[in-house]
Amino acid sequence: MRILITGGAGYIGSHTAKMLKEQGHDLLVYDNLSTGHAEAVQGLPLVQGDIADGERLAKVIKDYEITDVIHFAASSIVGESMQNPRKYYLNNVVGTISLLNTLVACKVERIVFSSTAAVYGEPGNNSENGLIEGFVTAGVTEIAKQFATAGQTEPLVLNEDCPLKPTSVYGQTKLIIENALKDYSRAYGLKYISLRYFNACGADDSGEIGEDHQPETHLIPLVLQTALGQRDKIVIFGDDYPTRDGTCIRDYIHVNDLAQAHLLAVGYLREGNASEIFNLGNGEGFSVKEIIRTAEEVVGRVIPAEVGARRSGDPAVLVASSEKAKKLLGWKPQYSELEKMIVTAWKWHQNHPNGYSQK
Repeated sequence: MRILITGGAGYIGSHTAKMLKEQGHDLLVYDNLSTGHAEAVQGLPLVQGDIADGERLAKVIKDYEITDVIHFAASSIVGESMQNPRKYYLNNVVGTISLLNTLVACKVERIVFSSTAAVYGEPGNNSENGLIEGFVTAGVTEIAKQFATAGQTEPLVLNEDCPLKPTSVYGQTKLIIENALKDYSRAYGLKYISLRYFNACGADDSGEIGEDHQPETHLIPLVLQTALGQRDKIVIFGDDYPTRDGTCIRDYIHVNDLAQAHLLAVGYLREGNASEIFNLGNGEGFSVKEIIRTAEEVVGRVIPAEVGARRSGDPAVLVASSEKAKKLLGWKPQYSELEKMIVTAWKWHQNHPNGYSQK
């Protein structure tokens, strides 16, 4: 088995590459380094190239005798996707379709696709009672109780059968590829696993690789940058939601748990199983104030924060049901505690306060 990791110099891709290598797998990282970092690959085989360059990609696949692909390469900032949709359709859709065509031509039969919870959109916006048919509360009974106490009947917990109504260009491009994978599987026999994950966070325990986005939009690194004095404060977008502390609750999942799921997905396909779609999340959810408070405990200092206005379209709670992945893939997250997630992220930020560009 030789695995090609597209976008393997990015945040999740680099952690997956590191884990694959540690477990003895042969792999090759393929990345155009537009947002990825060569330093994150840590000396693993790296070819700089674009997924839309079918000729170059085909040569790489043949020269390295690639048997399986894990596809991370994508543009992934929701706000940017609304301002510059052309970039997202070109990279995420046109580029990925070119990749799929190359795989079919080269007779590569398996691909694991990095998808997103953004394919679900904003649950509750199109339902009279604020909930959409298909949402479940299995595995999150504690949150359900807290919502009942706050006067709301049940939280928005997503399983794989929930309606797909992306509200961003980013989410739409991922859904287009999920549909394309179904058609390519039916017509050409390309087997796939699509992994829809929620808020990736944390860093490798070594502190050698971690999260370095420009610009940074994710909550935990923004909070830790504030702790380092790189930002004046962290803004909380609303504190009057019907949750246990008034702030939004989101599902956070450690990047190494995501990496492990991708390895299991490759094995699942190689065992001859049918194509599948899985949610990946922690299954519990943490509020914005809980993130800040736990970060303060980890770093040992107060982190300046202020409450701002709500952001339009922010649901009070979004939590994943990952029971299907646990049952079929045998996936068991190892970093479910919020403190452990933030400890690993803090180690990375301390070691690399300016990201990969300067330690």
